[in-house]
Amino acid sequence: MPQIAIDEFERLPLRVHAFLAGVPLHDVWAVDLPRARDGITLVEFLQRAGGLFLQLPPAVRALLSMRFFVGALFGWDRVTPGSVSESFAQRLTDEDRARSLAPAGTPDGLFRIVYRFKNEQLNEIVNRTVHAGALSALIEATAGYRFYFAVYVREVSRFTPLYMAAIEPFRKVIVYPALLRSVAAQ
Repeated sequence: MPQIAIDEFERLPLRVHAFLAGVPLHDVWAVDLPRARDGITLVEFLQRAGGLFLQLPPAVRALLSMRFFVGALFGWDRVTPGSVSESFAQRLTDEDRARSLAPAGTPDGLFRIVYRFKNEQLNEIVNRTVHAGALSALIEATAGYRFYFAVYVREVSRFTPLYMAAIEPFRKVIVYPALLRSVAAQ
């Protein structure tokens, strides 16, 4: 599952580019998918995949279990006033809210939906380590479809860069490839 060049991703006609302007883009991955039929939306694809990101591969589940155990020990996931960033949903325009197929704040696994459009969905997680946005997009191409997965991270403390550096090898070698293999298998 290839990590792709950021400039390829930024050329796509996606709302996220303007919406998260100023939030660092950490990773962009893509998976080419066959064309089952024309006009498949991201929502249809995710529904057909049946909770794809909710049924995590064993290695990813194990890493997340360790992360949540350590997070509980150090209080990383406790929310205290002023300890985390405001939701990306604060950036939604009236047009974004009207266009979204799910209300901002709707739970989606470990994340909360910021917006869900026909072919683009932005989720977020906010805690004491990071404020992360996870974007999924499905773009129709000549030979089929291309599924994009991008991760944006806004610092919430001086600890954020250290945390991101510590988890980088796990994200890039285990977590994202496992998730995207699941996407490719659909």
